[in-house]
Amino acid sequence: MDPWVRDAAAEIARRAEAELEALVGVSSPSGDVAGAEEAIAIARALLPAGVTVQRPPCSSGGHADDLLATVAGTGQGRVVLLGHVDTVVGHDDHRALSADGDRLYGSGAIDMKGGVVLALGVLRALAAEPSRFAEAALLLVCDEEWRAAPFRHGERFAGYDACLCFEAGQLDLSDGVDEVIVRRKAAGTLRVTARGRAAHAGSAPDRGANALLALAEVARTVHALHDPDGPQRLTAVPTVVRAGGAFNVVPADGALTCDLRADSARSFDTVLATVPERSGEVRIEAEMVRVWPGMDARARTAPVLDAAARRVGRAIRAGSRGGASDASHMAAVVPLTIDGLGPRGSGAHAPVECVLRSSRGPRAEIALAVALSALESRPAAAPASAG
Repeated sequence: MDPWVRDAAAEIARRAEAELEALVGVSSPSGDVAGAEEAIAIARALLPAGVTVQRPPCSSGGHADDLLATVAGTGQGRVVLLGHVDTVVGHDDHRALSADGDRLYGSGAIDMKGGVVLALGVLRALAAEPSRFAEAALLLVCDEEWRAAPFRHGERFAGYDACLCFEAGQLDLSDGVDEVIVRRKAAGTLRVTARGRAAHAGSAPDRGANALLALAEVARTVHALHDPDGPQRLTAVPTVVRAGGAFNVVPADGALTCDLRADSARSFDTVLATVPERSGEVRIEAEMVRVWPGMDARARTAPVLDAAARRVGRAIRAGSRGGASDASHMAAVVPLTIDGLGPRGSGAHAPVECVLRSSRGPRAEIALAVALSALESRPAAAPASAG
């Protein structure tokens, strides 16, 4: 193994648990300004010396400003490390970090404060070796878990040589080889509203127009398009329905939410087109309230992963994931985008969310090796013309 990678990864792993405890100790659900500011303050305290800190506006209104930290180097190549400090867990359900053997449990531990810890460690390691890069940046956003607005940071990094995102790492379960993520599905949120007519459910049920029944029909229509093994790997899953307010009243209105994933966001137009405008006397309206692009960086990242594998002396495999990530936004402007560089764990968005202690060192090695290999992969400058 590259000695610098080995030693720098050991230092990242040594500090990781205390840093994770501090970050997970803060409840920072999306949209909570105070929680985000506290998490950002902890991240700032863990930055290397000599860093330039900016607070660009968040993509979503009403959120805390994001954090952008940059370090100038004396070498070549520019890399941005990407993460988020918001979680899906509300204050009432927040769980501070606790240990049980190899597992470190806590809200947002794997999605993605464990990844933020590794990203901070990689930035510190690079800052100590300025000859290896021209600029290293860390971008931490406050709204990744729920953003309907366009991602506003992409153009800032156009022309960068690489983007490394620190969402959770994973293994190839067939042989236990570490994977990073170079392919992600597009993600969309479909919202359907129904407007019917209320009536007494006991004495005059047929005078009503039942919004709940209309939404149930739409849910079945959407799910009929579910085809995860098809050409676009489309998943169409109704997830939330709300209708009615009293047990003895025909529901006059309601709303249905569906989660859509596919290789291309164009597949969502097909789903949207299947939703009828009416069901009997119930009026139906459908719209995509959130669409994130897909990502496929397999060709561009293959030589970088080969070089990184040689650095760590073991295989690193290119993997895919259905979940959405800001890496997909960045990949549109930084073709060499690699995700899944965080630690391994499980239970994201659930009470059993955890990071595996044993994964921190190996995953830090991979992140460092990928960062160096990405920086070294930039095209050589063209020779000056003799004329």
